[in-house]
Amino acid sequence: MSGAALDRATALMEAGQLDEALAITTPLAEAPDAPHRALAVHCAVLKGFGRREEALAFDRQAIARFPQSGVAWHNLAATLGDLGRGREATEAMERGMALGLDGALSWGVMARARLAAGDVAGAEQAYQETLRRAPARVETAAEYADLVWMAHGDLAAAQAVLDRAAHAGGPPTPLLLSKAKLYEAAGQAEAGANLLALAAQRLPDDPAILLAAAQSCVERDRLADAEQLALAAERVFPDGPGVMNQLAIVYLALGRPELALAKAREGLRLAPDDQSLWGWAATAARAVGDPLYGELYDYEAMVRAYDLEAPEGWPDLPAYLADLTAALDRIHVFSEHPAAQSLRHGSQTTYRLTGSDDPVIQAFFRALDKPIRQHIAGMGEGRDPVRARTTGDYRIEGAWSVRLRPGGFHKDHFHPEGWLSSAFYVQTPEAALDSPDRQGWIRFGQPPFKTEPALPAEHFVRPKPGRLVLFPSYMWHGTVPFTTDERRMTIAFDAVPV
Repeated sequence: MSGAALDRATALMEAGQLDEALAITTPLAEAPDAPHRALAVHCAVLKGFGRREEALAFDRQAIARFPQSGVAWHNLAATLGDLGRGREATEAMERGMALGLDGALSWGVMARARLAAGDVAGAEQAYQETLRRAPARVETAAEYADLVWMAHGDLAAAQAVLDRAAHAGGPPTPLLLSKAKLYEAAGQAEAGANLLALAAQRLPDDPAILLAAAQSCVERDRLADAEQLALAAERVFPDGPGVMNQLAIVYLALGRPELALAKAREGLRLAPDDQSLWGWAATAARAVGDPLYGELYDYEAMVRAYDLEAPEGWPDLPAYLADLTAALDRIHVFSEHPAAQSLRHGSQTTYRLTGSDDPVIQAFFRALDKPIRQHIAGMGEGRDPVRARTTGDYRIEGAWSVRLRPGGFHKDHFHPEGWLSSAFYVQTPEAALDSPDRQGWIRFGQPPFKTEPALPAEHFVRPKPGRLVLFPSYMWHGTVPFTTDERRMTIAFDAVPV
């Protein structure tokens, strides 16, 4: 009986029908004699909702009831790794391997666990073991290639990881997209663009390739080609929200903002919570003078700065920030930026800081609660996709640190997976901040690609150590590049309503 029900729950989960799956797994997992599989499937459904802490409790229950199950230890390690608890995840995976686990999936979990624990060499070794067992596994190849780039700055070695997966029979699309991103990260955007153009010719029915090639053409000001590629993607996938998003970008670049807004609205009809579509809808609305822009970019209510109070245990904020700087320096283990993120000329941590066992970092998240709740309450009510989703409570969904060196910056971007996003300043380039062109400041409202008419930034906030800036996740934000011989270190996170 439970086997058939769990088969049904698994099918529903894979189809994205999480509510229906949860209704099936909850009574099965909460039963006193819950079978191992019921606990595992229930955890997977909870993680689909982002409820990782709740999933962890059921993983621990599985360990308590089935301590000799390598699969139970694997599942526990995977959830701990998702939570950024690298040391514990590594220990759990070691227990599973001692019980006989030795497959590609388990080595992949070990790789991510070691990386979260700051063991870069150990993570590289685990990725290599994963790919020995599953050489065509493209997800692993992409992760490992990015790690090679961040740790060593060696584009050729990173590309070789992807090429080996391709030669082993890995599907071409994700490998090509990863390779193009690596080219761009290494300052060889033209090579990436040429790769995508060739891929679009050879894979003319692949919407992901067509959309990436279209975006590459936008960035190179080849707008007729961009439109042709985006329309080709629409013919292949006419109801794709991502297709509508790309068409909005193309039409903004072509100076047809009315059509861009129409495409963004069409996408939102298909995916009403899509933060990327909201971001481009706002951009198009600004270009045509549509009142939607004022609703979505209410700077006074939606973008605010808060100066953090010193956490309990520290005499003042400067003393706390000194300890936080040292704690973050210890976990900035890479020399280069990730290939698929917004920063350039710096490094980024690669696991959820909320899972850190460092008391200094833990204190930061406790200190955040007051300003976040103040911000949520202060935004008031509204129909926009921020205030309409307000419940009064929140969960930190992702958190990371960025350390920029001279010349560093964040490209203008938004956070598609968030609701409220943030920038907290640990160290700031003081000489740069006083420059007439606001070097090092955070700016809002400027899209990262060409638009006609041009849409420059219209709101700026001056950073200072200990300052937290909160804003909607769909809102364009970036950093004015700074050229002084200083550092800029931040923590960022996304929050979602619960």
